[in-house]
Amino acid sequence: MALQQTARSSLVEQVIGQLRSQITVGQWPCGARIPTESQLSESLGVGRNTVREAVRALVHTGVLEVRQGAGTFVRSVRDPAGLLQHLERAALHDQLEVRRALEVEAARLAASRRSEEDLQAIHDALGARGSWSDDASLADFAQRDAQFHLNIVRASHNATLLEMYQFFWAGLQNTIVRTEAEHQLPEPTYQAHAALYEAIRSGCPERAAIAASELLTPALEALARSLDHATHPLKEQE
Repeated sequence: MALQQTARSSLVEQVIGQLRSQITVGQWPCGARIPTESQLSESLGVGRNTVREAVRALVHTGVLEVRQGAGTFVRSVRDPAGLLQHLERAALHDQLEVRRALEVEAARLAASRRSEEDLQAIHDALGARGSWSDDASLADFAQRDAQFHLNIVRASHNATLLEMYQFFWAGLQNTIVRTEAEHQLPEPTYQAHAALYEAIRSGCPERAAIAASELLTPALEALARSLDHATHPLKEQE
């Protein structure tokens, strides 16, 4: 795998990514000495200061180590920061799967059991939810969004389903925060939430179930691809 010259934006992050890639694919195995600072600078087309910062970051995470007078060597092929991110994404994927299962069934039941009071509560929560922007409190938005979904679960008139959903209440709000904050994940739009409300209002259980599933499926698919790539980094190159 050959090093490629980087673009001029986010240079340090891009260099870190390329160095990690060299280690991941086995170009630089554990214990191997990596090219010198000047060699990396020339290969990547960036300044030596940029290379120095990238190497320093990987030394800090335990991936590389500097041996005085000898050079910089690969200390570990597993990046603790990358592993932690992988575990966090795996946990988020599992939480979203459970959330989707509960919300799809709640929407299905709500479409056939909701009262006029239930519809009004869902409609009001949808209006209060609005859409999140970077200049607003994400925690407040997550609470408003969660309230919308909780009102749908209440409209299912299934006490056990409601109890299970409330048990996951804190985790539910965490999934909202994560899907909104992580730009790599497709965020459920206001329009998609409005479509869910309309499906419940129309009294069509299957349409409501599909609308509820479509809220979270894109994020789940994106997470699955990310986890698969992290587990099999060479798959896309085959």
